[in-house]
Order: sequence, then structure tokens, then C-alpha cells
Amino acid sequence: MHAITIPEPGGPEALVWTEVPDPQPGEGEVLVEVAASAVNRADIMQRQGFYDPPPGASPYPGLECSGRVAALGSGVSGWAVGDEVCALLAGGGYAEQVVVPAGQLLPVPQGVDLTSAAALPEVVCTVWSNVFMVAHLRPGETLLVHGGSSGIGTMAIQLAKAVGAKVAVTAGSKEKLERCAELGADVLINYREQDFVAEVKDATGGAGADVILDNMGAKYLDRNVQALAVNGRLAIIGMQGGRKGELNIGTLLAKRAAVSATSLRARPLEEKAAIVAAVREHVWPLFTGGHVRPVVDREMPMSEAAEGHRVVEESGHIGKVLLVAP
Repeated sequence: MHAITIPEPGGPEALVWTEVPDPQPGEGEVLVEVAASAVNRADIMQRQGFYDPPPGASPYPGLECSGRVAALGSGVSGWAVGDEVCALLAGGGYAEQVVVPAGQLLPVPQGVDLTSAAALPEVVCTVWSNVFMVAHLRPGETLLVHGGSSGIGTMAIQLAKAVGAKVAVTAGSKEKLERCAELGADVLINYREQDFVAEVKDATGGAGADVILDNMGAKYLDRNVQALAVNGRLAIIGMQGGRKGELNIGTLLAKRAAVSATSLRARPLEEKAAIVAAVREHVWPLFTGGHVRPVVDREMPMSEAAEGHRVVEESGHIGKVLLVAP
């Protein structure tokens, strides 16, 4: 088979489409013939040499994919060769085939085509695990999403609205904010021109956001705490704004607030399987009613993954950029 490899870390040109050995499913694993994968920030970090795959994971980038089951390893039940699936991966999605632990497989949701399904596993599992399983967003509460037009952001808007929450988003352009509004966002904040702390306070009558989903990390840490409501929950999922920041513990104590930080890729298999099972139970039915849909900016051949990385690095996209296998 062919896969995108990274012979040496570097810029987008470091991604090389080349022939590699075919993977073989082991016990409890499924071999998937890949239809498409998606570009995630973690893939870019891996290409740059800053985010190695977990031990035992595929060395190729790609944290999610869609495709068809090609073979079953021993001990696998509930799936059959030919099933159309999408999958949460620890790596290996930028390839013609990938081996997946059976607990990380999902059926393609009703109403979603096979290629577009590649846009779902990583973002849905990230949003559901952080916003709902950890931060426990409830109907009537306010969610602030940083990077509302990203793959994570566009899914967070839809899921929060589906459960009856109010959604505020930050984004860097009028076009991106308009797309967020189309998905249901209630409060639109241009972070280049507006102070999100003041805007969220104004939109909530001074209360602040009950839950904040943050991809920036250090740069926004203090301001996020300022923007939290009493009993608010800050969920940090990225470090685009740096690794180290100062936290005013006094403010956190006064608000009886909580800060959590999680990653998905390196979690144990049983934790990933539990998240995937929760997503299948709670989120997949929302696709049937049209309450949630994948947001895909563009599709391109997987062999042109370098261009996909350039698009995402320049933030020139809304939703997901997909890489389509031959």
C-alpha cells in the first residue's frame, strides 16, 4: 500500500507519499480500507517533530479516517467485511489501509457520505469527551468556543445547540463568524477587534460562560478564568498560544471554578473505547434528524497532503480539510 511518511521533520514538503508494507490486524483489531482522512493540528505537530505517536501506534500521521472493513482480527465481533465505518486513530490515517482497535470503530452515520465521515471521529470524540463528559455542559448554560470556525469549533457549536445551550464563539474574520452563525452560534466575537471577556460578560448579563472550550492554552489562560461564570469549567485542549501561563488562584477560588486539560491520542484503549461508545449512543442519533452534520471545507488527494497542511497552518479553512485516498 501507499502512505504519507515523514522521513525527516520539517515543513509541509516533509510529507512523502510512498509505498510501505501492508498492515495486518492483530487480536481485537480491524483492517480498514481507507476512503479519506482529515488534517488535524496534531498531524502538523507530528510533521514538525513535536508530537511523536504513542508507543505501538502507526508512524504515519492521521488521527481519523473513514472507509470499509477489509479484514477482521481474531476476537472481533459486531463488524463484517464491507461495513462502511469511520474510526478514531492513534495514527496511520494518511494511508490506503490502517489497522484500528475494534473499540474505536463507528458506523458511518445515517445521512453522511463515506468521504465526509472522515471529518467526524476526532472532532466529535474531542468535543463530547471535554464539553459533556468532563465539563458537563447542561441545557440553558453558555458555552464559549475559541476557534469557532475550526473542525472542533463547528462541531462544538452544533452539539451544544442540540442540547439547548447558548453558544459564544471567537473567530478572526467576518466570513468565519457568519459560518458560525449559520451553525447556530448566538454570540459572535472577532478576537482581532473585540475583547472576548467583555463580550461574553455583556452577552450573559455579567455572569460569564459556564463552560469554555479552549485551544489556545497559555495565551488565554488568565482571560478565560476572568470570562468564567461562578461554578464555571474551563476545558483546555490545545497549546496554540503557548505552554506556560499564570493562573490567578484567587479568582478561581472566588468563582468555585475548575480547569481541566485533556488529550485524546495517548489515552488507553479502554478510555478511547468508552468515549467512542458514548459518542455512538448520544451523538450519532443527532445525524439522523439533521441536527448535526460534518463541516468540510475542501477535499484533496491524499498524495497532496502537503497542500492540506499548508491550508490548515494558514487557518484558511472553515471546518475540516479532507485527504481522499486513491
